[in-house]
Amino acid sequence: MVPAGSPPSTSPPSGAQPLPLRGGATGPAVDDLHHRLRRVAETPDDDGRYGPRTEESVRRFQASQGLRVDGICGHQTWNALVEAGWRLGDRLLYEKLPMLRGDDVADLQNRLGGLGFLDDRVDGMFGPRTRGALQDFQRNCGLTVDGICGPATIVELVRLGSRTPKAVKAGVVERARLRASPRQLAGRRILIGDMGGVGALASAIERALHGAGADVAVTSHPDGSAQAQEANALEAEVYLGLTIASEPRCAYYETGGFTSEGGQRLASLLADELRQGAALAASVAVRGMRLPVLRETRMPAVVCELAPARAVVERGPAIAEIVLATLAAWVADPLPAHG
Repeated sequence: MVPAGSPPSTSPPSGAQPLPLRGGATGPAVDDLHHRLRRVAETPDDDGRYGPRTEESVRRFQASQGLRVDGICGHQTWNALVEAGWRLGDRLLYEKLPMLRGDDVADLQNRLGGLGFLDDRVDGMFGPRTRGALQDFQRNCGLTVDGICGPATIVELVRLGSRTPKAVKAGVVERARLRASPRQLAGRRILIGDMGGVGALASAIERALHGAGADVAVTSHPDGSAQAQEANALEAEVYLGLTIASEPRCAYYETGGFTSEGGQRLASLLADELRQGAALAASVAVRGMRLPVLRETRMPAVVCELAPARAVVERGPAIAEIVLATLAAWVADPLPAHG
């Protein structure tokens, strides 16, 4: 029998103003938004309006969650608010479809990883790897091996976790895999993601990488989660997403307890080379984020937001050569100096 405990809906109340919610909005959806913001210790407006305090609360929350900071509550921000409202012990955690998601799942993954039972990244999604790690933990502790995280399992997690240095195993596994990987582009599986407005550039990068012997594919699905699924199905060794934005930035996956060091290294290299070689801007920001495509890929992944659009179009061939050279440098030395 499947236990109860599904997460709340990630959509606004029925009949309410649809997402996105922004300044000036009112109604049940805004009331729900305010409730969720207060649950994560934010202080939105108290008059039922999406006013300045609500916008600032949304901005702070977006920044804390590694999301794009715009003060507008769209689907990604709403989903993140729903997930952030869960604490370990609020509900039973188990494998189901669709997967349970939330900060309680991320806490469980951090604890299992810190104890050496989970070698997967911390993504806040209860999938088969988390279930398997939980069963191994339960078996090791003499608990009922059912893959369900309930009160008895949490007691043992807390008891053992307080005595064990916390070093999430996923980071160790990623570093070991990158150290053992080939040091040339030839034969490496790479997925290039066209996330909007960069089809010609993605094709130019694909040709350049093919010329270097890489096994490369391009996806142009508009949904980041779908691109992540394609990368995982391809068993890509690295994912590079490209899009046009108002400000240039290279983002890698980072959340509480886990940083993709391979992604961080690639993002830093790309930011430096794009600034110097393509002259897109005086600086290209590098930031750890929790965008769906970064969160759900199983390999080092980077999203490059390029700007200004005209320069990207005019310098497309040069940017393709920069990406080729940077990926070659990354596969030769894929970890930060401390990694």
